[in-house]
Amino acid sequence: MARIDLVDLAHTYLVGPDLPPEAYALKPVSMTWRQGGAYALLGPSGCGKTTLLNLISGIVTPSHGKILFDGTDVTQLSTRERNIAQVFQFPVIYDTMTVGQNLAFPLKNRGVAKADIDKRVAEIAELLDLTPHLRRKATRLTADAKQKISLGRGLVRSDVSAILFDEPLTVIDPHLKWELRSKLKALHRALDLTMIYVTHDQTEALTFADTVVVMHDGRVVQSGTPEELFEKPAHTFVGYFIGSPGMNVVPAQVRGREANVGGHVIPLGRAYDHLPAGAKIEIGVRPEFVHVAPLAPGLLAATIERIDDLGRVRFARVRVGDVKFAARMPPGLSEPGSQVGLVFEPARILVYADSRLVEGQALEKVA
Repeated sequence: MARIDLVDLAHTYLVGPDLPPEAYALKPVSMTWRQGGAYALLGPSGCGKTTLLNLISGIVTPSHGKILFDGTDVTQLSTRERNIAQVFQFPVIYDTMTVGQNLAFPLKNRGVAKADIDKRVAEIAELLDLTPHLRRKATRLTADAKQKISLGRGLVRSDVSAILFDEPLTVIDPHLKWELRSKLKALHRALDLTMIYVTHDQTEALTFADTVVVMHDGRVVQSGTPEELFEKPAHTFVGYFIGSPGMNVVPAQVRGREANVGGHVIPLGRAYDHLPAGAKIEIGVRPEFVHVAPLAPGLLAATIERIDDLGRVRFARVRVGDVKFAARMPPGLSEPGSQVGLVFEPARILVYADSRLVEGQALEKVA
C-alpha cells in the first residue's frame, strides 16, 4: 500500500521539441492520493484517464514530471518493480486452470508458501462469492464470474502498492454491475488497499470512490467527493458531466446580486462585484434547484418543450426566449406547450467566468 504523489506529471505520444499544449494527452498535473483511498478517474473517451492510469502503473513512462510512491521516485521503474496490480476491461485469466489456480497464480509466481497461498485464496474467494467454484475450470464460467476471478487475481496479493482498475465492468451485464460495484466497495473497506478506478460512467465512479478525479481534454478539472462535484462544480464541464440531467449552464450578465438572462433578472445568493474583465460569464444551476410552478407575477415565464419522466422524478425541458433550462416538475402539472413559471433557489446558483467557478462574496445576514 502506498501514498502516490504526482509531481508536474505530463505525457505526449508525439516526438519533437517545443510541442504545443494540445499535443499532450495528459497536461501537467500535481496531486497526492492518500494510502488506502478509493479513487475514480472519470471522464469521456480520449480525456487522458487511461494515459494517467498507465503512467501510474509503469506501462507508460511520462514525458515530464515524477511519480512517487511513499516518497520514493518510481518514475523509471517497471510495473513489477512498483508492485502494482492491474485489472483490465476484459478478464485476464487462464481458462485451462481452475478458479482456485487462477487466484493462486500471482502468489505462486512470488514463491509464497502453499499454506499461505491456500489461506489467502480462501479469503478472497469468500469475499467474491467464488468459493463454490474454486475447483471448476474457468473456461466454463460466465463473463461476470470470469471478471470476478480477474478482480481476485489483483486483490490476492496483500503487499501491493495499489490496485488499478481500467473500466473493469464494461463487459458485465447491466443488472450485475451494481452487485460488482458494491462488492468492490466492500472489498476496499475490508482490505484497506489504495484503489484507482478508471471509468466514463459517472454512476460507477460516484458509487465506488471516496474521491473522484474528473478529467477533460487531458486535464484534471476537479478532484473531490461525489457531494462536492454535485453541489459545487469547479468547472462547467463538471456541471455538464455529473448529474442526470446535467447542470443548466447559460450565458448571463452578472452584476452584484443579480444575473440577467435574456432580459430576465434572476436573484443570486452571493454578490459578484469583481468579475474578470472580458471573460465569458455564465450561471450554472442544477435542474433539481429550478422548480416549475404555475405562472404567476414575479416568476420567470417559460414554455414547456417536453417532459422527461424518470419514475421517481420528472424534469421539464423549458425555453425562456432563446435559452433552455431543465427544471424539476411537480406531479400533475402542465403538458408540453404550456406556459409556466420558474422558481430558482438563489443559494444554489453558481457563477462561472471562462468556465471556471467564481466564489463571489457572501451576503451579510440581517439581524
